[in-house]
Amino acid sequence: MKSSERNFARRIDLTSLQLFVAVCELGSIGKAAEREFIAASAVSKRLSDLEAALDTPLLYRHTRGVDLTPAGQSLLHHARSVLFSLEKMQGELSEYAAGVRGHVRVHASISAIVQFLPEDLGAFIRRHSEIKIDLEEHLSTEVVRAVQEGAADLGICNTADGVGGLQTLPYRQDQLVLIVPRGHVLGARDTIAFEDSLEFDHVGLHSNSSIYLAMRQAATALGRTIKLRIHVTGLDAMCRMIHNGLGVGVMPLRAFELMHDVGELESIALTDGWAARQIQLVARDFSTLPLTARLLVEHLTQPAPAAKPEKTPAKTTMAGARSPA
Repeated sequence: MKSSERNFARRIDLTSLQLFVAVCELGSIGKAAEREFIAASAVSKRLSDLEAALDTPLLYRHTRGVDLTPAGQSLLHHARSVLFSLEKMQGELSEYAAGVRGHVRVHASISAIVQFLPEDLGAFIRRHSEIKIDLEEHLSTEVVRAVQEGAADLGICNTADGVGGLQTLPYRQDQLVLIVPRGHVLGARDTIAFEDSLEFDHVGLHSNSSIYLAMRQAATALGRTIKLRIHVTGLDAMCRMIHNGLGVGVMPLRAFELMHDVGELESIALTDGWAARQIQLVARDFSTLPLTARLLVEHLTQPAPAAKPEKTPAKTTMAGARSPA
């Protein structure tokens, strides 16, 4: 850190930053003083000292309260970020005192969460009970952005649209299939090209989901459009909509197989190359991750449990509560 940067850090007082944020949120020095249980004159003095340290006015003071100067607006943004980081630091460090000796922040796509992570994370926690995992579900594009911005230590998602300079490791493979209601005209098929489904209404996932983006790109390449009847945010909702005749849909085979009692549905293997997908682990730099995160990466990159050799995915039928055992 340069000398000028050290001097700047020393001139900034965290209590003054907290009071500055309070004044901005309430629009009044008096109201901020009441909320923070401190004399209004003391708040005013700290703000004046902060302006002197930064050598720029931060507030327009008037009889009705205060307004932010352009410099004040910039400081408010950075002050909130600094205070939020301090709160996170306090929360994570307090967990060590409570016996939690590790903390990993993971953002993952719905496909990874539904298909693979419950078993994989469960096995990891049974081996490392002292490590806490914060898992959040996001679209693949948002997972990548969270890792880039440092909001997540580790991302797990489909990376077909790129990772912006991040590092990746293979995690699992999944296979997309077409889901149709029992008795549908396409139901007699074992395999199908995505193009053949475009004659029918579709139930689609979120417009920015990796599955829907792949579908839209495929349709565009064919010079066709998707007859989208409805967007849903979850795979279970998709199954219920298809069961009730609102269209057909595309989802991962394993996720479909895990959906019990959702409706009378059938899956048909898609023959398109983009239907076979690689789910990746994503990080800024795997070698510089905290030890706890590196342990999780090591666990997740172990080979999946041995399964019977798969050819083209066979037709799978879901018959609700009447499914055979």
